[in-house]
Amino acid sequence: MRRQTRSIAPLWYLERGFRVPISLFKGADHNFQYRHGSVHMIAPWWQAGVIYQIYPRSFQDSDGDGIGDLNGIVQRLDSLAALGIDAIWISPIYSSPMADFGYDVADYCDVDPRFGTLADFDELLAQAHARGLKLLLDFVPNHTSDRHAWFVESQASRTNSRRDWYLWRDAAPDGGPPNNWISDFGGSAWEWDGATGQYYYHAFLREQPDLNWRNPAVQVAMHDVLRFWFDRGVDGFRIDVLWHMIKAADFPDNPPNPAWQPGMGEMHRVLQFHSADQPEVHAIAAAMRDIAGGYSATGDERVLIGEIYLPVERLMPYYGGERAEVHLPFNFQLIDAPWEARALARLIADYEAALPPGGWPNWVLGNHDRPRVAAKRGQAQARVAAMLLLTLRGTPTLYYGDELGLSDVAIPYERVRDPRELREPGLGLGRDPVRTPMAWDASENAGFSTARPWLPLHEDWPTRNVAVMAEDPASILALYRQLLTARRAHPALAIGDFALLDSAGDVLAYERRQGAQRLVVALNLGAQVQHLDLPDWAGGCPPLLSTIPGPAQIEGRALRLRPNEGVILAPA
Repeated sequence: MRRQTRSIAPLWYLERGFRVPISLFKGADHNFQYRHGSVHMIAPWWQAGVIYQIYPRSFQDSDGDGIGDLNGIVQRLDSLAALGIDAIWISPIYSSPMADFGYDVADYCDVDPRFGTLADFDELLAQAHARGLKLLLDFVPNHTSDRHAWFVESQASRTNSRRDWYLWRDAAPDGGPPNNWISDFGGSAWEWDGATGQYYYHAFLREQPDLNWRNPAVQVAMHDVLRFWFDRGVDGFRIDVLWHMIKAADFPDNPPNPAWQPGMGEMHRVLQFHSADQPEVHAIAAAMRDIAGGYSATGDERVLIGEIYLPVERLMPYYGGERAEVHLPFNFQLIDAPWEARALARLIADYEAALPPGGWPNWVLGNHDRPRVAAKRGQAQARVAAMLLLTLRGTPTLYYGDELGLSDVAIPYERVRDPRELREPGLGLGRDPVRTPMAWDASENAGFSTARPWLPLHEDWPTRNVAVMAEDPASILALYRQLLTARRAHPALAIGDFALLDSAGDVLAYERRQGAQRLVVALNLGAQVQHLDLPDWAGGCPPLLSTIPGPAQIEGRALRLRPNEGVILAPA
């Protein structure tokens, strides 16, 4: 029986009434050619490429203090190039008291000594570019450290010229906080300042006061920060908590969350209706895009990625309307999605259908805040998830260590470092388990450091490390390298069209197509043998790659999928 395809992202969007090629974005010159590995592609680098997130404290220590640093990243650039990624995104490296490990910035235009110096950063950037790797920084514009010079001045007096750079409010009539807004780390989001007799707002820790982005002077100062790093040559930014940056001007109470339960964490006790995702934030994002555009050149576009934890229908406006906003509003759906074939098919279809004209998709499986994919899905399905991430239409972002199949690491209480876990212990909200050191080899401390690492290593590091797994053709590291090689060799996997294929049981299947090149991706999300009836054109396609050792099997017009197997079929 012939199986029919159901296209949800055709090249010209005909079924949606648009005639915009998928490689074009409104308001910018994106349609150019560049060399992607051995394949000449017509697409921006950030569409065809793969981004790799580095948590710098945990990647490589070069000076023996147990904390990763910039020179350590330089030492491992060859390994990253061999993996086959295209860009690295580095979590914050700015000067910081480290109350929230760099997301409390004391100086946006300097490097924290724990990580190195500006000269070290310049060397890292030069070495990355020499290997053909782009470099993105984490931009933290919503809040600063309470030790930032701006806040020190703001807190000095009510008449200080920088008082309005932050969000200060009088107490409620009963002397309590101005409203019921809750910090994402638990407790009131308002901190009393006895010296000046007002509260200041902090969406996160009290050591992280929120900036007042309604103040034009704040906007000018933060735009200068972007220009400072663009002038140094960075290729773009991941913008931290973009949707938080504007609050309702009159600060009304947030409505209670009728679905809240104590195990969800205190932050979810109210709905962030007035404290986030306000209409005015889009003008801020558009202004940042204008700055990035001023540094972009054909073949060398600077990219903006927005951290935005919102439902799909509220995520899409961050692509922009009349004015372009961020290139990629982060799509986190795979992290919490039910690992079931029909549910994933609906999720992918709905996301693709929601994209605005020219909106380019993106996908992630985890990051520095969320459980690792191997912890959630197990080792066998982590391999299937890798194939899913690297073959869907859109830009994938890998989290360091996922290519080793790292799982969440149990952290003894005496070694807990994360302020979120310390504030709300026992709820499983702590982020330390996903921030543990990278394992490079079987030497002491896994080659990460000559000193005791700042967080413990995973227990199986003597075998689950880069050096050992690089020699094992059946390892998950070898699989990631093969998948990234396949993306470079087959433009259809990087920039091609996408269409779901009819499938049943635990099978999720789809076609990727670029011009005459067509491939089938079939994923068995279960632990039983499954079969996929292939479309006529794919009946004779040989297996290109499987997630498990041994060749994939085609039985007549059907593909036989072993338990926990993903397969790519490609015409010879």
